Amino acid sequence: MSELGTFLARGGPAIWVIAALSVLTLALILWKAWRLLAMGAWAGRRAESAVVAYQAGDRQGAEAAVATRAGIRARLVRAALEALARLDDAAAREEVARVANALLTEARSGLRALELIAAIAPLLGLLGTVMGMIEAFQALQEAGARADPAALAGGIWQALLTTAAGMAVAIPAAMALSWFEAVIDAARHDMEDLATRLFVAERC
Repeated sequence: MSELGTFLARGGPAIWVIAALSVLTLALILWKAWRLLAMGAWAGRRAESAVVAYQAGDRQGAEAAVATRAGIRARLVRAALEALARLDDAAAREEVARVANALLTEARSGLRALELIAAIAPLLGLLGTVMGMIEAFQALQEAGARADPAALAGGIWQALLTTAAGMAVAIPAAMALSWFEAVIDAARHDMEDLATRLFVAERC
């Protein structure tokens, strides 16, 4: 049996659940990074160029700058330009807020799953450890005076494997969650700034 197989066998049922969570966590992190990249979470140059052009009075240039862009900031600027062209100020603001909320909701998809994994993985590890400790002490009780301290120690360290495994899954999940939230918060801040500048320019 390989080392991985031995590790899984010693950890009991909890370690198998944690192993499945580790695979799911890696898949979620890779998918979310790819999704944010596809949404242009790190791209905002065209949206900035469009706002600058609009502030200079070049509405057509502003529209052309974001016409074919798929980035989250560019999509908001495009929606804002369309709203400003056909709606009054109050209605345009409501439409831009609606689009912004939809874009941010799309950007946040998958984060709840990472948050859940970061929360339950250590608990699963602790559950596996408690179950392993119960088995170890039951074996100690059955052995009575013939109890082998080495065997007890071996049972305890095997039980602690699940705690270590749970933390090993939870830590990367929490780090990735924090990073993704920071990226989305930065995009939200930029979107608010871009939309505000467009509305200010419309009043001037």
